[in-house]
Amino acid sequence: MSTLSRRGALGLGLAGGLAAITGCGSSGGGSGSSGSGSVNVLYAGSLVTLMEKQLGPAYEKETGYTFAGFSAGSTALAAQIKGKVRRADVFVSASPDADAELMGAKNGDWVQWFVTYATSPLVLGYNAKSRFAAKIKTGPWYDVIGLPGFRIGSTDPKADPKGKLAHKALLAAGKEHPALLDIATNEKTVFPEEALVADLQSGQLDAGFFYSSEAKIAGIPTVQLTGQSLEATYTATVVKDAPNRAGAEAFVAHLLGPKGRAVLQKDGFEVASPPTVTGSGVPAAVRKVLPGR
Repeated sequence: MSTLSRRGALGLGLAGGLAAITGCGSSGGGSGSSGSGSVNVLYAGSLVTLMEKQLGPAYEKETGYTFAGFSAGSTALAAQIKGKVRRADVFVSASPDADAELMGAKNGDWVQWFVTYATSPLVLGYNAKSRFAAKIKTGPWYDVIGLPGFRIGSTDPKADPKGKLAHKALLAAGKEHPALLDIATNEKTVFPEEALVADLQSGQLDAGFFYSSEAKIAGIPTVQLTGQSLEATYTATVVKDAPNRAGAEAFVAHLLGPKGRAVLQKDGFEVASPPTVTGSGVPAAVRKVLPGR
């Protein structure tokens, strides 16, 4: 299913969402096995190309399972899992905070463990055809994005870790550059995470806040956020009561294994070496691809 199709399905409301998320169980699992059935992977919107064009197809070819991905802001996805709006086998987040929202009895114990496997710095990506492109390249970023007519995009800080980081960067820089405070509170700068790349590339925006890895995959030129040091921290886990647990374990093992790590490094992610585990109960299929486990 394409990203646009998934976004359309979400717009049908709760009933449509529940109908679209049913999964089926299967036997088998683990790298190189012959699995069957659909595996529902809910993942951060900054990973659309990685998941849909790279890891998803490779996982299907290697394991026999069918990859069924859905992207949105990590915080929003965690809320959907907790609220039983969207059922998942795997949750791939851009912030451990989203996992924490699903851990513990008070949160339904939806997540018992998660693996932190990569990071990616927050940067300013820009449209090379923008009339402001030359000024963006020479910077500084906090002076350029406040110019009259400049169109800047971010994601919702309430639904997405990237939006939260961008908001933090604007507030911090805004202490010396007050124009940024207006941008930080302007709802017209908020776009869905899974649509932000397309909105920039189509010319609707002059620039936007992205993670360096997603910008590299999409071929978006970037500049560093001088004075800031903010980044995405990517995690992966198998969700409680996963309809296709074997397939879910196989997906996380593929993501964290040699082939998945090679793709991440090629795409510009800063791969954790070794990955770190939070919580307990990591299944054997995932443990065997973690160094020293």
